[in-house]
Amino acid sequence: MQLKNEILYGTAYYYEYLPYDRLNEDIKMMKDANVNVVRIGESTWSTYEYQDGKFDFSKLDKVLDAMYAANIHVIVGTPTYAIPAWLAKEYPEVMVENNGVRTLYGERQKMDISSPVFRTYAERIIRKMIGHVCNHPGIIGYQIDNETHHYGTSSENVQKAFQNYLRNKFNGDLNKLNHEYGLSYWSNEINSWDDFPSVNGSINGSLNAEFEKFQRNLVTEYLKWQYDLVSEYKKNDQFITHNLDFGWKGYSYGVRAEADHFDIDDNLDYVGIDVYHPARTLLTGAEASFAGDEARTGKNKSYLVIETQAQAYRHQVPYPGQLRLNAYSHIASGAQMVEYWHWHSIHNSYETYWKGILSHDFKPNPVYYEVAKTGKELKKLSPEISNLKINSEVAFLVSNQSLTGVDQFPFSDKRDYNDVYRALYDEFYKLNVRTDITDEKHIQLNKYKLIVVPMLYAASDEFLKQLNEYVKNGGNIIYTFRSGFAKDDLKVRTTVQPGIITEACGVHYEMFVNPEQDDCKLAPVSSELKDVTDLQLHDWIELLIPDSAKVLAKYSDPNWSKYAAITQNKFGKGSTMYIGCFPSSEVLHKIIQSYVDKIQITRPSEKFPIIVKNAINSAGDTIEFYLNFSSTSQKIKNIEGDVELISGQNISSQHELSLAAWDVAIVKKIS
Repeated sequence: MQLKNEILYGTAYYYEYLPYDRLNEDIKMMKDANVNVVRIGESTWSTYEYQDGKFDFSKLDKVLDAMYAANIHVIVGTPTYAIPAWLAKEYPEVMVENNGVRTLYGERQKMDISSPVFRTYAERIIRKMIGHVCNHPGIIGYQIDNETHHYGTSSENVQKAFQNYLRNKFNGDLNKLNHEYGLSYWSNEINSWDDFPSVNGSINGSLNAEFEKFQRNLVTEYLKWQYDLVSEYKKNDQFITHNLDFGWKGYSYGVRAEADHFDIDDNLDYVGIDVYHPARTLLTGAEASFAGDEARTGKNKSYLVIETQAQAYRHQVPYPGQLRLNAYSHIASGAQMVEYWHWHSIHNSYETYWKGILSHDFKPNPVYYEVAKTGKELKKLSPEISNLKINSEVAFLVSNQSLTGVDQFPFSDKRDYNDVYRALYDEFYKLNVRTDITDEKHIQLNKYKLIVVPMLYAASDEFLKQLNEYVKNGGNIIYTFRSGFAKDDLKVRTTVQPGIITEACGVHYEMFVNPEQDDCKLAPVSSELKDVTDLQLHDWIELLIPDSAKVLAKYSDPNWSKYAAITQNKFGKGSTMYIGCFPSSEVLHKIIQSYVDKIQITRPSEKFPIIVKNAINSAGDTIEFYLNFSSTSQKIKNIEGDVELISGQNISSQHELSLAAWDVAIVKKIS
């Protein structure tokens, strides 16, 4: 299905959490703020099934009827991510088991998603609830579960299922399994399927990585199971989504280890995401951008922001203008909906101080007024900025298996896979280079001029050969250190590193060391690095030996000075860059800028703090978003366009705009 040309702008709403009934007053405030969608129902299993087999959907009905009467769309969530107390008491085996320890009831997302008992009761509440509301005209879509992960599930039923998975994978051949995973180490060989131990105690990286892949597959299967259940009830004009969340470092940060987003996307009508930003001086917009790039690439169409913050915790309260700027940043990346978590601040329990649009006093406040301003603008602009089509010449290739591999064999005690990924992504973002984000199973290589590959530690021979062929035929790739090192089962290749990609990269190495121990820094060779001041290196350097590659930088340590640090190579009709170290953001910015310009990647002349994002709307007009991520006003010159949509200003004659602090402009160029 395709959503209408309407930006959905709204919030999660929890009538069940209110200290008193104020539904009509809340709806009036929503209408005044031009809120046109709410998400309900995903957190309240214990309200709707208050005892085993005893159901009460009166509160759900009340909210649905009231929202429909007010012409506010509703997304209904299946309430399965937080189980009721009676279920945990009657069937303690539904609680997830981590490393042999059954978790206690109380916190959400502590159930075993593979438990047959849990599935039985989850199916019953889904069928009862969705069957009860499915004919309601106010519902535009359904959300299945909530931020689903595997939660580390490793109980006996999971261990048995994993063993059956391995039997099928290796056709029952234990000798092959022992050989591929290197289980002779420390006498870990398994010589009878009856002797197969729990993976909870395993020290074998390959076996552990396969188990985590299996756990991620459980998440994909679980959500597909819910999708199929809800599909039995949904109407043709309704969608099914799920709110994927991201790696977390105080805010949304990178690839999520505990779920395979790209496989999950295959089983959704619309990709949904939860994106939380840093705020105030730390806000750059990069989080909305990388999350949106991944969500948009998942189904090659617009996506839904199901959760983002309004006030959140005290360190995430936005400056004036930032909430509005974030909303447009999501839309500029392809979002069709922006929903805040949540409407009203909760008065007790765990998330009391994760504040919503309204504070605990329920009164209008600066955040509410900014929501109202944004909602009014979006109501006017919806036909122009919904269902946007976005084309990228660059794709980031990210890998759950490599993330797992790097977790198993860390390169640093301070940094991880996502730090390398974000170090690269943020520089492309600041240079205003549009990117897609996908994985090795879904990428369409020939669609892109450039593939950016952060730490592809684990990959099959076949895929690495495809990457070589892509370059040979005219493509371009940026690799980082630790790429090509191991097969997809984490077994290290016996060839000279970086293995198969050596052919395209024109460089090899025999040793890697820690640069910080000897205060080894980068020693620039190429002209594009001549003015760099931050030459610090972190965690890991590979002592690169060029075969055919051009050297861009070496190392300052006289003991390593003959080795290359960063290289470029021509291979066939294409080229590669290999970054054999973890340099500063200044270095990355310089070499990325030089490389994308050399291979003629399209980008505007503006750089951060001005972010520029282009798209094509449903009428075929070019829409250009100008976003100012700074506390100072900015002037944009040489604009090609006809009208600024928010103000209605004609710019075709003067070709320039002024942006206030944390402001946005949207320029349309009529086709």
